[in-house]
Amino acid sequence: MTAPPTDPGDALAELSRIRLDEVDLADILRRVAELANQTVPGSAHVTVTLAQGGANSSAACTSDLARQLDEWQYRYERGPCLDAAASAASISLPDLAVEERWPEWAAQARAAGVGSSLSIGLPIQEAVTGALNVYGLTAHAFDSAAVRTAENFAAYAAVALANAHLYDNAATLARQMQEAMRSRAVIEQAKGIIMGERRCTADEAFALLSKLSQDANRKVREVAEALVANAAGR
Repeated sequence: MTAPPTDPGDALAELSRIRLDEVDLADILRRVAELANQTVPGSAHVTVTLAQGGANSSAACTSDLARQLDEWQYRYERGPCLDAAASAASISLPDLAVEERWPEWAAQARAAGVGSSLSIGLPIQEAVTGALNVYGLTAHAFDSAAVRTAENFAAYAAVALANAHLYDNAATLARQMQEAMRSRAVIEQAKGIIMGERRCTADEAFALLSKLSQDANRKVREVAEALVANAAGR
């Protein structure tokens, strides 16, 4: 039994309530795809394309069929979702049986049982773009009202994804800084141990750590941790 469609207002409200400190980026992307599929009239399948550093991927999808249609475009580097992501525009293909811009892809989609598609650009960040891709089972599945609903939803989704991406980057940077601080602390401890045992300078102690690291083919931090652990054992 098909679930009743989600009211656009309810969907947008849910997007605005997402807690970035409680949900990771992958979960947000997955929820965006699910909500779009439930909200846009005529939608049967939805994917979210992300383009970053020259690489394209379907970061979320509601079906394997939709993901495969996207991956065909990535493989051949052409298709509506890629153009929508690059231009931050809306690209509607109302009838894939007469589509002339991407005839090979349209043939793949028709063979999979898709009759129309709608791709809406998501300007997430300067270095990250994307597209919300909505697939319908029949030709002309998306009327003007459905297109407006999809565009409104995409605008809110772009803001949510931009915030999530910034938060994810900030969290990653914080973890890296914490790790760097832990590494520095243990290296300083190891230097202190060497300086005490050999009566040498800090620079000479670090040089010895570096040589031990090269000889053992291990990171300086790992050599330092072993030295500190050995000293604690003694």
